Amino acid sequence: MWTNRTRLLCLWLWLCLGKAHCLPETGKIRDTDVSKFFRHLDVIPDVIAVGPQDFLNVTYPGNINADRGVQLQALQVRDEPKVNWIAGKDYYYTLILTDPDVPSKVPPQPNEYLHWLVVNIPGNQMGLGDVRVGYTGATPAKGSGLHRYVFLLYKQPDYLKFNLEPVPKHSDQGRHNFSTKAFVKQYELGFPLAGNFFTCEWSTDVPALHKANHETEGRPLSF
Repeated sequence: MWTNRTRLLCLWLWLCLGKAHCLPETGKIRDTDVSKFFRHLDVIPDVIAVGPQDFLNVTYPGNINADRGVQLQALQVRDEPKVNWIAGKDYYYTLILTDPDVPSKVPPQPNEYLHWLVVNIPGNQMGLGDVRVGYTGATPAKGSGLHRYVFLLYKQPDYLKFNLEPVPKHSDQGRHNFSTKAFVKQYELGFPLAGNFFTCEWSTDVPALHKANHETEGRPLSF
């Protein structure tokens, strides 16, 4: 669980002062500002081993940007955001939104919670992608601290067949114990092309969001 909010503030000031070049290089992959940011906030190695090459443009309704670890309220990220990137028209892409800070009931099993998964996106036309896991916003449990919500975009080697049953946005099935690393390895997606993330913690809005938007068969979604 990642709860060091002071560290987040210090990093923001540190980057603003232009000190990012002090971080170590990853080696063969170009060590960009976004990968440095992901590493310092432990998205690397918690979620991925090598960082994205560019920042992903993620905008929620109300022109709210989910950018560089900014802390947002659960109510602000309730609805599906717009995600934009520079894409080749002949390529397909996969978009993942995952929370790696869900307390694990059976450690050391993967403890990511999958909030959104869209595959076989032609170019950057999100509306034409195959939604395998419907979007659900951030509703972190009370007392679980500050959560990181990580967006990752991968360029697929081709149009792929994904062996995943579709999960509706109001369903909790198939979201727990997700592993980005295992998923990427299984489908040979390589390194992320772009990424970004925001942070969120429990607030008094969360119970109402559970009841209004995330209830299925009488059971609220867990995160």
